[in-house]
Amino acid sequence: MLLIQMPGYAYPTIAIYPFAWYENGAMWIMWAFKVKPDGTLKWYRHYVDRGTGHAHSDGYNTFKEANEVAKEFNKTIRERVNVLDLDDELKLSISLKAEKEVTAEERLAQEEQLMLGEAIKRSAAFPGPTIESLVLPKNGEKYRYDLFKCLSESPKVQVVQLTNHRASLKRKGELDWSAVINTNSKTGMYAFRERIASGFGLSGIDHWGETKAKIRDMLLPRANKLLQIAGVQRMLDEALARGQHVIVIGTFVFWYETGKEVGWTVKSLGNGGVSKEGETLWKEGKIVSKNHGRIVVLPYIKENGELVQGHTKNSSKDGKALPRHPDYYLELPFEVLDGDLMIGLFGELPYE
Repeated sequence: MLLIQMPGYAYPTIAIYPFAWYENGAMWIMWAFKVKPDGTLKWYRHYVDRGTGHAHSDGYNTFKEANEVAKEFNKTIRERVNVLDLDDELKLSISLKAEKEVTAEERLAQEEQLMLGEAIKRSAAFPGPTIESLVLPKNGEKYRYDLFKCLSESPKVQVVQLTNHRASLKRKGELDWSAVINTNSKTGMYAFRERIASGFGLSGIDHWGETKAKIRDMLLPRANKLLQIAGVQRMLDEALARGQHVIVIGTFVFWYETGKEVGWTVKSLGNGGVSKEGETLWKEGKIVSKNHGRIVVLPYIKENGELVQGHTKNSSKDGKALPRHPDYYLELPFEVLDGDLMIGLFGELPYE
């Protein structure tokens, strides 16, 4: 189809972001966040013209490449909104929604990339099959090598997507991969999630939010080991010199307290760093800590413009957080660094 015939073509693009193209294995496809005539915002597939006037999907081979393109484009969200023929109040609302949406999607994607890297490291210790031992579907000998490659990286997965063959297989037994299943976005999503979850002894088919919450808990001790890396120590020393006691990277929070021997510790970001619907990060806000909770909720701006300070808490399964004495309440500014940095830092950690 022609580019001008694609859904949403005439609507202004405010932001872009890549999403996993599950139907096509490891590819990432760019989507555009557009303003509809009624002022609402919606994601549409982003297409490009390669000189023929026809629409082509804007695809990328790696998340890193796609994310860098999106980040550069999204630096000017507010400039794009400001040129629209809308009143100032609506412009502000659209800008906040777009920034919130992009931040949420970026945190989700970066977190899953970090989890995938850690899952692959953990899986290296699992015994894998030999290439000859795999039981394949009827007339499925062509799948053997690619299936073996998948299982060499992630031996415990229950679903695999063989992109080169546009085929998906489901495990029936320890070595039995004779079940062929439909290849579509749903099975592709499960195959991707299995690569992550299976490395932590979990299922990628179970409730994904609950599964990722369990993985975050497993990763928190690993995140605390980052404090032993010289580069991290230098980064945190520089933060202290600037008066910063809270540094947010991805879904982890480096937290410093004075007056006792704790120093720097690592906490988790509430909701995996994704705010509630209609909220966006309030960068100028502060975190008011009235307890010793291990989860940090960042300050945010409600859709109606109300400013809400951040706070600390425990998860529901941890019970109520130990309260601080009122004399020791903390009111701390915070700094947010690129979540890609955490992926790199975890990559420096050896796996015992």
